[in-house]
Amino acid sequence: MSTRPHFGVCLPQFGTSWNQAREVAQAADEAGFDSVWCVDHFVGIPFEKDSPFEAWTEISAVAAITRRVRLGHLVLCVSYRPPTLVAKMAATLDVISGGRLIVGLGAGWHEPEATMYGYDFPPIPTRLAQLGEACELLRRMWTEERVTFAGRHFRANEALCEPKPAQSRLPILIGGGGERVLLRLVARHADIWNNLGMYHGEIAHKREVLTAHCRAVGRDPADILVSQQTLAAIALDRTDAARRSQTVLDELAFLEGSPELALTGTPDEIRARVERNRALGIGGFIMSFGRRTDPEHVRLFGREVAAAYR
Repeated sequence: MSTRPHFGVCLPQFGTSWNQAREVAQAADEAGFDSVWCVDHFVGIPFEKDSPFEAWTEISAVAAITRRVRLGHLVLCVSYRPPTLVAKMAATLDVISGGRLIVGLGAGWHEPEATMYGYDFPPIPTRLAQLGEACELLRRMWTEERVTFAGRHFRANEALCEPKPAQSRLPILIGGGGERVLLRLVARHADIWNNLGMYHGEIAHKREVLTAHCRAVGRDPADILVSQQTLAAIALDRTDAARRSQTVLDELAFLEGSPELALTGTPDEIRARVERNRALGIGGFIMSFGRRTDPEHVRLFGREVAAAYR
């Protein structure tokens, strides 16, 4: 696995336009970012009227207008689509995009939208069990000729998934922080573990928990990239940087975690923050530049920060 940090951008989705998302995706592609991401929500959070585009449809469109960035979701709610269907969709998009897909999965958390769209929303132990079955079924669908599977929540009967993904191992990202079950699923199935801007102590402790789960299943923890979902704001001038940083912190406070670890400030300040995060074992950053991301800010980050690690 590469020792340099990986930088990803969350596309603006809430209360914005396709033109805005397209410009940001292309700016990230041109500026040297590693990945772009869509969230899997049907309604706006916290404002329902800021309803986003459907995530699979949008990331497929992004694949067609970019050349090199990887493509992913933060994160697909496992109960919204049968995993057999997700396996087929993912394999298809991986082939069409030239092997650029990362499959982000999670147990789901936003009960109001599940209720609104007519989905069951069982207790978290059930949702985590669904996630575990889905991961197993996906990996088998991508590697075996035909798959028969009889789980408590999902099933398949001699299911085909052709063509296979372009990547020999299609990466799975799992998002969340539960120590007893979710991190065990990460150890067993994931290539990337994404956490939501945790605090210093949480990161170190949860990495220890993940390492213990990896050892229990015979997996090298170094095979799993630790990714931090965080905020970003950049400007060359210190005053402008402080203003932009406060704006994004106010807009997306739920992603704040440890503000001192967010990738905000001048280029020098951000590079120092990257190094502090890397010292905690974080190897990837998936950043939100605000609800209406300016493509020029993405390009500036690419020139002044991402380029320093290439």
